[in-house]
Amino acid sequence: MGSVEKSELFRRLPSVDELLRQEGMPAIVAHQGHAATVATARALLDEWRERIAHGELTVEKVAAVVEAAPAEIERRLKAAMGYSLRPVINATGVILHTNLGRAPLSDEALRHVAEVARGYSNVEMDLEDGERGERDVHVSWLFARLLGEAGAGVSVESHISQKKRDVGQPTTIVVNNNAAAVLLTLNALAEGGEVIVSRGELVEIGGSFRIPDVMAKSGAVLREVGTTNRTRISDYEQAIHEKTKLLLRVHRSNFEITGFTEQPSPAELSALARKRGIPLMEDLGSGDLFDLHTVGVHGEPTIAASLRAGVDVVTFSGDKLLGGPQAGLITGDHELVAKVRKNPLFRALRVDKMFYAALEATLLAYLREDYDAIPVLRMMRLTEERISERAEHMVRQVQASAAKLSVEAVKTQAVVGAGSAPGARLPSRGIAISLPELSADEIARRLRSWETPIVARVEDGRVLLDLRTVEPEHDEVVLRALEQLAASN
Repeated sequence: MGSVEKSELFRRLPSVDELLRQEGMPAIVAHQGHAATVATARALLDEWRERIAHGELTVEKVAAVVEAAPAEIERRLKAAMGYSLRPVINATGVILHTNLGRAPLSDEALRHVAEVARGYSNVEMDLEDGERGERDVHVSWLFARLLGEAGAGVSVESHISQKKRDVGQPTTIVVNNNAAAVLLTLNALAEGGEVIVSRGELVEIGGSFRIPDVMAKSGAVLREVGTTNRTRISDYEQAIHEKTKLLLRVHRSNFEITGFTEQPSPAELSALARKRGIPLMEDLGSGDLFDLHTVGVHGEPTIAASLRAGVDVVTFSGDKLLGGPQAGLITGDHELVAKVRKNPLFRALRVDKMFYAALEATLLAYLREDYDAIPVLRMMRLTEERISERAEHMVRQVQASAAKLSVEAVKTQAVVGAGSAPGARLPSRGIAISLPELSADEIARRLRSWETPIVARVEDGRVLLDLRTVEPEHDEVVLRALEQLAASN
């Protein structure tokens, strides 16, 4: 192609204004904005000019790309202006997958969040007297009832008066995550003094969150006692002196120590704390309101059990075993929790109305004993038989519509995840898939590229989709993705 011909092709390219006047473009401008649309049109024209310079476009091809310009501009704008944070299908078998947002919220929690966030709410107003209230009141009464503390025996109908009694004296307060709950509580109760903790409990969890580092930031001084595997009650007692402000017990949420071990019980520590007039704090991490023994998960202490054993203040997460939104909960003795709440850091770490709405809805499901309404508990309560039925059905569907795929229903082992119940395994079922033309890693990558990304795991050279963590309403989405995967190869 000579230089004269290229010049003619350049002249055939429209201007930006001419592109914007093409059919369909005004609607795109109205939806995506003038500035973004113009920038995309200019980038497209630059690409055409470069392709002409390299001899890649003929007269016919120029006409074709110009005619298709509105559709191409709209496609690029949707890709560029779309949400980065997207819903995905969790087929990993990890129920509380930190990288995937941990606990999914219940339908009722989502409805309540939308209802409260759509307009104004009484997040900090007492509607009875019209005065400013405390936001903790919306969940404190629920925790009191569920944990058998001050609200025990209070009827649902009288919860308004119970809320009134809790104002100014909360049993539970909420911050943005459990790390914040630990930091705030240590700062409020032990700044400038020593906190005694067992060496076997100086844990590190995800994101390099280390108990010694958090304690240093809180202004408290760490006093280690015992050894990695054995700490006795006498170790705590011998370490107490005039500078001791707190005894701390930390749940080993993401690892286990087995064999030659020893650890004082919460009741033993509580007795020592009362004898010496020192508060006892326990960081439970996950925060269990439900008896997990019923689903075969052992070793996770409940919040209520810690309080009954005499622990003064307990901290735990809202988005792990509790099954609610990301939050850090601080619950226990009225006076101590009130002291934590008065700390200036509380305002910096508190959560907004949407978190309270999601948490309130989740706790009400517990109060109604509607455990299947909470996705995390529903997944843990699923029977092998029910999951197996789904797996067999999906295998038959794939074999009928995507014969190129090698697919098999297999036994799997699901886990709770997020550092909760590290030794627990939940028997599950899934489907294993493979394609002769593609590696397992490539299949997994393509599934993640689906319109609703599907996150699976690779085992023994095959892609495994564990159905315990796939909601039944997503089965059809998975099937369509597998059919498309087979058809594209």
